[in-house]
Amino acid sequence: MKTISSWFFRLAVLYLLAGVTLGIGMAASHDHGMMPVHAHLNLLGWVSMALFGTFYRLWPEAADTKLARIHFWSYVPAHFVQMATLAMLFRGMASIEPVVAAASIVVGLSIACFAVLVWRYAATTAPAQGSATARPAAA
Repeated sequence: MKTISSWFFRLAVLYLLAGVTLGIGMAASHDHGMMPVHAHLNLLGWVSMALFGTFYRLWPEAADTKLARIHFWSYVPAHFVQMATLAMLFRGMASIEPVVAAASIVVGLSIACFAVLVWRYAATTAPAQGSATARPAAA
């Protein structure tokens, strides 16, 4: 069964690939006009989603809440829309800015949901037993 933690990790890696690919493309073309998109792919995509996944892996009781599902299902699509429309904006489509703004607001609200979960669980309970010392099974 796939958990919110594993889905965040899988999506984080996809955003890492997208961010690195965009970075290589910018370097090869000497056109750095998409640098804000590159930064957002890496920070809000790769880094944030990997941290979300880590938190939910360490505090599985938080991952089982309705608020965690709201966090996941609001963050993931809003972030995707934010990245796609941000790319359009930086390619000269100024009319897309209200959509970028709306997606950014949803991303921000989703992060607020995550902050509530961290405050509730990480501040009041220890990580799941063995989560910090778990080792992958031998191949």
